[in-house]
This record gives sequence, structure tokens and C-alpha cells, in this order.
Amino acid sequence: MTNMLDNSINEVVENLAAALVERGWRLAAAESCTGGWIAKACTDLAGSSRWFDRGYVSYSYPAKEEQLGVIQADLEVHGAVSEPIAAQMALGARQRSGVELTLSATGIAGPDGGLPNKPVGMVCFGWSMRGAILVTDTHVFEGDRESIRHQTVLHALKGCLQVLEQ
Repeated sequence: MTNMLDNSINEVVENLAAALVERGWRLAAAESCTGGWIAKACTDLAGSSRWFDRGYVSYSYPAKEEQLGVIQADLEVHGAVSEPIAAQMALGARQRSGVELTLSATGIAGPDGGLPNKPVGMVCFGWSMRGAILVTDTHVFEGDRESIRHQTVLHALKGCLQVLEQ
């Protein structure tokens, strides 16, 4: 994916909104480490009710299971910060909301919680679009908690634009 800091979140949201409105589609977000920031970024744009449907903030394992249908055994095997869980979050959000496009983000924003194989800054993403193959991605972002979360929001939203272009 392209350099994530080349556009502001607002610019990306405006572009995403235009692309979704043009198609008559709606978006839902399934977020963990961003704690609702993706939904906030979307709804900061006036008129977002035309294209943004809902956000799921599923921070805990039980929330991921109950809100999005993530499989408990998969959480135990892979951990919440993994592409299989990001995929289930994105797919669960799309199945439960009925929208055409969803995104998910689950990661370790820090400053604590990192492991050798899952360092602070590691975030897994998922994008589920009607009629397309589900896409997942993992990035390790650098910086403090705020910076990691900012980069996560930007990457998740840019990923939506890339999925729509396929």
C-alpha cells in the first residue's frame, strides 16, 4: 500500500464517501485498537448518513464473539491480533449489517502488550466487499499510541479505496 501519511484522514474520508455515494453503497467498521476512531472519522464528514451505516467497537474477546461472530477457538489459537481474526471481524460486520463494504482493524497500540512475534504497533486489517474476495493485511506501525492509532485509521480507510478500485 502507498505511503500512509501522504493524505490526511479527512481527505481520504471525502474520497471514500464520494466513491460509496456514486455506487449507492454503505460502509460499516469493525474496530478494536482504534476504539471507534474510524467511525468518528467517517461521521465527522457532513452527510455521512448517506454512506456510513455503523461501527462496531469490539475491544474484548467476548465483544468480538458477540458482536461480530468471531469464533472463540480461533481467538484462542491465533489471538485477537491476527489476519484470521481481522477477516472474521470484517466478514461478521458485513453479514450482520447487510452493507456492501466493511473494514476491520485489530492491533496493539501500546505502549504495553507487545510480544516478540506481535510487537507494539502491529495491526491486522480486513476488508470485505460484496462480490469480491475478502482482503487482509498486516502492518507494524512506529510511534506512540496516538501515532499508531492515527496510522491505523488512515490505512484502514485507504484500504477501502483500494478494494473499491479492484
